[in-house]
Amino acid sequence: MSDLICIVEQGPIRGQIERDMDGDPFLSFLGIPYAKPPLGKLRFKPPQPAEKWQGIHDGTKEGNPCYSLQVDFRGKLPKFRLKGSENCLVLNVFTHQLFKSGTENLCPVMVFVHGGAFMTGSCSRTTFGPENLMTQDIVLVLMNYRLGALGFLSIDDSSLQATGNAGLKDQVLALKWVQKNIKQFCGDPSNVTLFGQSSGSASVHYLVLSPLTKGLFHKAIMQSGTATCPWARGSNNLVEIARSSGCNRKNKREILECLQKIKVKRLIKAQNKKFARISGPGAQAHFGPCVEVRNPSAVITQEPMVIINSGNYNHVPLMFGYTSLEGILNTWGTRCQVKKKLRDLLPYSFNYDKKSAKFRELNQKVVQFYFGNDKPDPRKKEIVAQLFTDVTFLRGIFQAVKGHVKTCQKPVYLYRMSIESELNAFKKIFKYESKGVCHGDDVCYIFKTEHTKYSAKSYEDRSIRRFVKLWTNFAKTGNPIPSNNDELLTTYWYPASEKYLYFLDIGEELIADVDPPDMNRLRFWEELSKGIKEKYSHTR
Repeated sequence: MSDLICIVEQGPIRGQIERDMDGDPFLSFLGIPYAKPPLGKLRFKPPQPAEKWQGIHDGTKEGNPCYSLQVDFRGKLPKFRLKGSENCLVLNVFTHQLFKSGTENLCPVMVFVHGGAFMTGSCSRTTFGPENLMTQDIVLVLMNYRLGALGFLSIDDSSLQATGNAGLKDQVLALKWVQKNIKQFCGDPSNVTLFGQSSGSASVHYLVLSPLTKGLFHKAIMQSGTATCPWARGSNNLVEIARSSGCNRKNKREILECLQKIKVKRLIKAQNKKFARISGPGAQAHFGPCVEVRNPSAVITQEPMVIINSGNYNHVPLMFGYTSLEGILNTWGTRCQVKKKLRDLLPYSFNYDKKSAKFRELNQKVVQFYFGNDKPDPRKKEIVAQLFTDVTFLRGIFQAVKGHVKTCQKPVYLYRMSIESELNAFKKIFKYESKGVCHGDDVCYIFKTEHTKYSAKSYEDRSIRRFVKLWTNFAKTGNPIPSNNDELLTTYWYPASEKYLYFLDIGEELIADVDPPDMNRLRFWEELSKGIKEKYSHTR
């Protein structure tokens, strides 16, 4: 293993040999810096490319997670702990062979963006083990990016170069690193698929819409999140975080300079004072992507739906999907917490004063639709989960899908995940016993996680292989089911269209159909929002 060396632009990296789920070998290179550590005056600003290193970089150990509240799923209930480092902008690369002069067999590249509400998470092997995907001839890349205030604080003054979306700009720089270096790992830079889950999925959608990423990827998969979901937009927290951290200065430049100097732990504690507040299913994120003031490094400067409707984005094959009951995630917590959330059931984009008669009228219509004549009751977990599924996830996902179907010049695929097995780890973690697939359960089929176990040739094993085939087929060809010659993929999956919203239900079997069953509920939201000029957020 000592001679397993790959040379990239910044220098040589030592890797190691690992085994996939079938016991076959693949190569791994971990913790590769793709950017300078964003410390001091680089805090909150666009990332800078990594510098060359001396000697051989040790790629047999994972890098630091980005400093944040990291979720610990061990124990009876998930817990949050401060963990990580600002020196965290690294990526992991997994491949089957290294490039040698004369090698022409370059493989499709899949670049994954992890989720975590833009506040937590990393590309750690504990959740995103490559063993499942590496059964296929692909090259896999996973990245870290800045989170919370460090990644998504925004100042609407372009001269300060901290206009927001630093975490998304990290992802853009990682994609540029892939373009420059992935051939050394036998990856094809002209066939890159960007995919992500939850806030990672919304990140992918933002990058589809961004002019910064033209030519950096060629297909995109979005699992349970889009830029049009309410939680995928951050609020303007500069004044509040400045006050909470002791940086309440006269002007924005002085605030920025102060925030760049304070200890990171102090900054994150100030951030978490707001993050801990309870909010409803349609609430805006405290820290997340924003529409930036115009500047050369801006990810987007217009509202996502404006960009989608204009058709002025990256036209690549797109795959959108969701789990059948995403909102199981939101039933977690004390009854008191859920009850408080149920007081505000409207998307924040409706932009009504919560004390107004119109807010009360619309909110009551939602209560009536989901709870009938009863009051919102947190003990009715099935109804709570359905409500959060629709407002928090599905409404935004379907807005994006319907928009892209009208304007995208490439195929747009839609899926619904309904499969339930021993691999549905997050449903178990949140102790939800009724039927439905929780937000995050799809990750356990695509990646090896510490939360799941299964035996060879089991139902779970077959389900993993089906997911892996669908995802890697799309990466290879732009079509998740390119033929009917595979015994795992026995149906044809039509792209969605304006006339027919074709989708694939990924359950015990694959069922292709028109109009997902969830559309019946989403039509209620379409009717409710008629005549409302929605505010997605400030242009900052």
